[in-house]
Amino acid sequence: MPHSPAPSPRTRVRRMPERAHYEADTVAAIVDAAMICTVAFQVDGIVHAIPTIHWREGEHLYIHGAKASRMLKALTAGEACVTIALADGLVLARSAMHHSMNYRSVVIYGRFEAVTDPAYKLASLRTFIDGLYPGRWDSLRPITDKELNATTLLRIPLGEVSAKVRDWGVKDDEEDLDWPVWAGVIPLRTVQGEPLTDADSVLAEAPPSRFDPAWQ
Repeated sequence: MPHSPAPSPRTRVRRMPERAHYEADTVAAIVDAAMICTVAFQVDGIVHAIPTIHWREGEHLYIHGAKASRMLKALTAGEACVTIALADGLVLARSAMHHSMNYRSVVIYGRFEAVTDPAYKLASLRTFIDGLYPGRWDSLRPITDKELNATTLLRIPLGEVSAKVRDWGVKDDEEDLDWPVWAGVIPLRTVQGEPLTDADSVLAEAPPSRFDPAWQ
């Protein structure tokens, strides 16, 4: 059973409700663990679903993009649905029917609002960059007023939201337990590869990213 009630009828998990979570801490952890969300919205009666990078500050999810972006313009004019999904493991059962996947997912409903205060925008973009590469913002060429003005920053509250999680092993039928096939969980994770230094890079050593084991 969920630890708290769904914040609205459309966020209530109906399929496998035992996997539902509505606590703010659970939602925030999943939002923070993911880099990309999918934003669904409608323009002229046509539904679009666009993947985009995101970050979280407090009780809001943030996205950004070019001022001319049709998606960003549409998001402040109507309702949106944001989804996030992380695959954590392949669950191999003794029958095809009971194969599954361990995962964490979030669904957010609401409307985006524009962040227009220049100081707030600058601070939020710094949070975004440093969240991917800790401490990198201070080493970068400072952002110009023109660049800041050309960037749209939107946020949506993490209020009307639900999470769904599966994080356990195989659930086979008892009569299948002796079937001679491997059963268990194969964990999945994102790992950092070998950095590829740009030919014109002044420095040869890459900075740590959020996937660097030393940072984690």
